[in-house]
Amino acid sequence: MTRANRLRYVFAAALCLAVTTPATAQTVQPPYEARLIRLSEIVGSVHYLRTLCLKTDEGWRTKMQALIDLEATDPERRARFVAAFNKGYRSFASVHRKCNTVAIEAEELYRKQGLELASEIIARYGN
Repeated sequence: MTRANRLRYVFAAALCLAVTTPATAQTVQPPYEARLIRLSEIVGSVHYLRTLCLKTDEGWRTKMQALIDLEATDPERRARFVAAFNKGYRSFASVHRKCNTVAIEAEELYRKQGLELASEIIARYGN
């Protein structure tokens, strides 16, 4: 599967992004690192809110794990992705205990932001 196909698959399946890069030194971060960290946080938020409102796990955690497996090969980077996902999840879990219009609107906004961010990363760094 080509890199672009992997990107489209993960993004389409879960509004996540799976950007792969050529092997580089582990200490060098790609130029899109901050965007991927933000996307990880958004995915955590959307995972919580959709699970809260739809009462079903749509595989967001699994898709996030696929992103981590593809993108974060060193332990420190993996930890940053996991921390961002958990931050997004916990930020809404601490506020929303029941699905309501505010939770639904927040989910829609975050899903839109995630789509825009993922599209930007694909357009700018995908090939």
